[in-house]
Amino acid sequence: MGATLRWVIWDVKDTLLRVRSSVGVQYCKEAERVGLNLSPVEVEAAFLQAYRDNSSRYPNYGTTQGLDGRSWWMKVVRDTFCQCRVKDPALLDTMAHNLYVNFCNAENWEVFPDSKKTLERCSLLGLKLGVVSNFDNRLEEILRVCGLLSHFRFLITSEEAGIAKPSPAIFDQALQKCGVAAANVAHIGDHYVNDYLASRSVGIHGFLLDRNNKHKQPDVPQEHRLSSLEELPSLLQQHMH
Repeated sequence: MGATLRWVIWDVKDTLLRVRSSVGVQYCKEAERVGLNLSPVEVEAAFLQAYRDNSSRYPNYGTTQGLDGRSWWMKVVRDTFCQCRVKDPALLDTMAHNLYVNFCNAENWEVFPDSKKTLERCSLLGLKLGVVSNFDNRLEEILRVCGLLSHFRFLITSEEAGIAKPSPAIFDQALQKCGVAAANVAHIGDHYVNDYLASRSVGIHGFLLDRNNKHKQPDVPQEHRLSSLEELPSLLQQHMH
């Protein structure tokens, strides 16, 4: 590796924490509050469709098309319930607003058991930590309620940056915040393209977190793969001397 590591930048969702319940269940609970009885399986399928459609039509929360994370997500929720034959605009708005706000509640998130300990160990090694995430601007609040925010010197969300991983430009923004060369930075995430390949394309030392051993790509050497975050500090330590 040559250069000494100074920084570790992190992906968040499915790396440090994950959504606790399925979208179908979550959305149906919200529907129940306004007196609607829907099937979680149907709602989940409708959500996946709405999410896909809006992601291709309005990439990265529509930031270049006059939308923002809030309006984008509210549109996804409305589209989801419309597909499930909910027609009342006031109900759709209420559910969309509540789901957007409630997504920040700690009970919606599960922090992986190895996350806090690993962040602490990295800090003890003298490494500084930052975040680069394809997430909307609720990320800071979510990290706060999950007790993780204090570990990080900066957060870059794709909504705020106006660009998303795997664009090298979002990693360039992170490097500016780090104030060091790419060779002094490691990145850890669970997505082969967005995290591993994209960070390596700008010279950052990318590591691929593969908790369920599902990544079969032959071009990821064993020493770049982790099955748990607990393996990370000792890997990083090798590159600090």
